[in-house]
Amino acid sequence: MSLGIVFHTAAALAYAVLGGSLWIRLAGAGGVEQTGKVARLCLLGALVLHGIGLQQSMLATQHLFIGWALALSAAIWLGMVVFWLESLLVRIDGLQLLLLPAATLASGLAALFPQGQFVPHANDAWLRVHLLIALAAYGLITIAALHAMMMALLDRHLHRPLDAPAERSIIGRVLDSQPPLLVQEQLLFRIIWIGFIVLTLAVGTGSVASMKLTGKILPFDHKTVFTLLSWLTFGVLLAGRHIWGWRGRVALRWTLTGFGFLILAYTGSRFVLEMILHRG
Repeated sequence: MSLGIVFHTAAALAYAVLGGSLWIRLAGAGGVEQTGKVARLCLLGALVLHGIGLQQSMLATQHLFIGWALALSAAIWLGMVVFWLESLLVRIDGLQLLLLPAATLASGLAALFPQGQFVPHANDAWLRVHLLIALAAYGLITIAALHAMMMALLDRHLHRPLDAPAERSIIGRVLDSQPPLLVQEQLLFRIIWIGFIVLTLAVGTGSVASMKLTGKILPFDHKTVFTLLSWLTFGVLLAGRHIWGWRGRVALRWTLTGFGFLILAYTGSRFVLEMILHRG
């Protein structure tokens, strides 16, 4: 058994214990708005275990090893790191009710399905850096899109008539425990800002790697076109936020549009055809 599997399993167990304690507290009509410093330190420990698992699974050799479960695990880990750092500044503990089960599932899948392939030419330093940055960008923007969809669900929930607390479903109580929409919107734009910067770095390092391997600044293919469209969409969104104060549903639509372009770039690429679908 590889160390990557061991650490991913340990991380899944840690996430499950932390998430289970929160859900038990919620089921008992307790609050989850303030989980305390001990819980935050425990979550940091789980993140360290998860991060070591990713390092051992993907970067233990000179080559880059990746599979669908590892890509999902890396995306969720990045989202959890952003959440943990943000939790040092504002109270967003209610998000753990959704994030911890997702992290448990992602790290558990990475332990159960560690299969993947070595990325061709990933021993080249620039290509290796580009692939890692691109994976981080995809992960962060995926987290932003999921967060935007969750905000849309919460907005819909808030516009419904309130039931008596004892009559609310468990889903309603979970949504009631979430941070205010304004706080979540601020968190969303922080994630988008980070994702946009990382995506910009991915485009830049990709240009250098392409020049070294093919002599072209960027290959003119659908992957490049849709990646640049995604980059432009998020750039316009951030400019609109700064200049015209875009927020709410407008911001959510632009976020999901940018994510859609990135999905088209990612799922249509030869990388995914070979790594995820195992087609030559």
